[in-house]
Amino acid sequence: MFIQTESTPNDDSLKFIPGVTVMGDGTAEFLDTRSSLASPLAIRLMGVEGVKAIFYGPDFVTVSKDSENPWAVIKPEVYSILMEFFSSGQALFRSAEDKENAGPQDTKILDTDSETVAMIKELLETRVRPAIMEDGGDIEYRGFEDEIVKVKLKGSCRGCSSSTVTLKSGIERMLMHYIPEVKGVEQILDLEEEIALDEFAKLEKRLDKKQAEPK
Repeated sequence: MFIQTESTPNDDSLKFIPGVTVMGDGTAEFLDTRSSLASPLAIRLMGVEGVKAIFYGPDFVTVSKDSENPWAVIKPEVYSILMEFFSSGQALFRSAEDKENAGPQDTKILDTDSETVAMIKELLETRVRPAIMEDGGDIEYRGFEDEIVKVKLKGSCRGCSSSTVTLKSGIERMLMHYIPEVKGVEQILDLEEEIALDEFAKLEKRLDKKQAEPK
């Protein structure tokens, strides 16, 4: 088995391509040990020091790390785990229920969806998702209210500096072009992401203040 790697727009995320089917349909993301329990591969990868998130695409696994641990140390361990796992023929999830719960159902068009929401979901599924997956990530539809489409970026796109640009210049422009009712796109953050951004903003303020102080 030959596992290829591809870089992503996020320096702390690498896309591993094992040359076999991973999820097949859909995607799954694991951000902590508890969620990783659903998948034997995810729980093993989470055990590698420095690894903080795992993302499964149709035929790839994106591994995200913290900034303290270098890829030179993490990469060989990830290679070894992926090689062993995919050679063993083991199931990716402990049960069919775990797989179902892990995969997104966000762009499934429901009978209760308005025509606008159905069009948004269709565009996200057919035009946006494939492009983002090439970069080792995914997008999840989180709602449409007050003319704003709410989405969540996953995998390598999570916390990536270019994600805001992707969101605004690419996705927003496309949705507004095809659907006049859409006036903007907004990224939804998890609570821990909001806390991290808040702490970063406080740190930036302190540093700016120090810089401004007379020497």
